[in-house]
Amino acid sequence: MDARRGLPRPLCCFLLLFKIGLFTFGGGWSIVAQLQREFVDKRGWISKEDLLDIVSVGRSFPGIMVINIAVMFGYHVGGVPLGVIAAVGVAAPSVAVLSVVTVFYEQFRRNIYIARAMVGVRAAVVPIILSAAAGLRSIAIQEKVQYGIVLGGFLICLFLPINNILVVLLGAAAGLMLRGVRG
Repeated sequence: MDARRGLPRPLCCFLLLFKIGLFTFGGGWSIVAQLQREFVDKRGWISKEDLLDIVSVGRSFPGIMVINIAVMFGYHVGGVPLGVIAAVGVAAPSVAVLSVVTVFYEQFRRNIYIARAMVGVRAAVVPIILSAAAGLRSIAIQEKVQYGIVLGGFLICLFLPINNILVVLLGAAAGLMLRGVRG
């Protein structure tokens, strides 16, 4: 149950992820700040550490990052049923909006006001993504050497056409080497 609303957890999870799915612009990273706000800060359903793990693994899997993260989050807090509910909740708004946009695609495509508004929406997504990354930094980076892993991973992502899975595996290898050396 969500004590503040008196809703069963599955319904609360569906409604909150529906809301998140409705307002997630800019790809998978923009969901992180919203998940942290709703499920870490407000409700305490998961810890920041768990969210970071979910995001790290969800980003590594093939498919739509937002769906991957939602499924893993749902599974973490309520098993397979909540994983399915989370996926449907976060995906339903996109399916509904895209169904409408598809019908009126030509009108949307040529509408100067929509095009101008999207310029602002795309720019506004950047601080959302950066704030999510900054919020998780204290959990992800606890030792000075981890800054090197972050910098190396960032440079690899920025300059090389490498799959995200390889970047995560390289990070895992670096972690194993560092922990192996330091005991």
